[in-house]
Amino acid sequence: MIVISRPTEGTVKLKQESRVLKQKALDSLVTSIEAFNAPREQGRVTRVLMNLQHAFEMLLKAALVQTGEKNIFDKQTGRSIGFDRCLGLAAANTIIKLADADADADAGTLRAIDAMRDDEQHWFNVVSEQVLYLHSRAGVTLFDDLLQSVFTENLATHLPYRVLPLSVDPPRDLALILDDEYSQIASLLQPGRRAGHEARARIRTLLALEAHVEPDTRVSNKDVLRVERGIRNGAPREQVFPRLDEVSTAIHGTGITLTVHFTKKQGAPVQFVADDSVPAAAVREVDLQRKYHRSPTALAEALGLTLPQSKALRDHLGIDADETCSHEFVFGKQRYWRYSDNAFRTMRDALEALGVHAIWDAHKPSGRSVARPPCPLPGCKAG
Repeated sequence: MIVISRPTEGTVKLKQESRVLKQKALDSLVTSIEAFNAPREQGRVTRVLMNLQHAFEMLLKAALVQTGEKNIFDKQTGRSIGFDRCLGLAAANTIIKLADADADADAGTLRAIDAMRDDEQHWFNVVSEQVLYLHSRAGVTLFDDLLQSVFTENLATHLPYRVLPLSVDPPRDLALILDDEYSQIASLLQPGRRAGHEARARIRTLLALEAHVEPDTRVSNKDVLRVERGIRNGAPREQVFPRLDEVSTAIHGTGITLTVHFTKKQGAPVQFVADDSVPAAAVREVDLQRKYHRSPTALAEALGLTLPQSKALRDHLGIDADETCSHEFVFGKQRYWRYSDNAFRTMRDALEALGVHAIWDAHKPSGRSVARPPCPLPGCKAG
């Protein structure tokens, strides 16, 4: 990490656009760190989150350009893609590896930073000092990791050791931080306090932290009000925010040698629909068009397959029948199938394990008059 590795110059020959984007990322990271350490409190959280999120958007775009990604600009609008799309492409990139098993928690860290930034920019929230500190230090740690994995550089090449987010309050266990936040919210919602606006602002931050484990997190006002009602009714944190029990931190070192990684642990499954088995306060709205954002063509292209090959793989895995992977949108008389990132990951893993030729031989069209023999491959779900 930054403070325990010697400064190393990158051995990768940078593309011109990647060089510019990487420098913009470093500039925004330094600005975020300066804002964190600034003595002036006014606007501090806003400056930290906005610059930290921008730093990672620029770094991911620099990495995508450097590794040959062609879809940096939206085909319909002609504008450069946003943060969500950057994360999606980084998840599919075999060099950045943001979606690997060990890196999935890192993608969650970036989603949480972005979710907190979104509320801070477009409305308002209250981010506690401990939450801000953990995410700032985790951001610095992850920034260094990405620099090393893509550009063979480390952050110490660009920043002196002293230029890091520092706090006199040492990092605490995340569960304790969340419990403290929840207790403060409950106190603010006591009758007669007239502090509902601050309570809801703190609720927004806790909802944003669910992005660590739920890629489709969007903080909606309906979710805020559901959570508020649950807290007013005396529901415990584990019932109102069950997803947060899946998040923990791995902290090593102290002071300037501190490194922070958010990690994921297995938690109880949570349904995102309202039914009798789910407490109302734990229900979350999901933007289906955001969750299922890949067209059949885009899914095939991301996997490096032709449309018929992709269809064969979907048939083998039963993707079109899996609600976590696919959804049929109906607009009037038109129907469209769209696919989630989970579909991409499932298909990518199967492709690596089985190979495209074996899948194609087992599921290629055989004509109406010829009966298809049973699939010899393991795990086949084709009807």
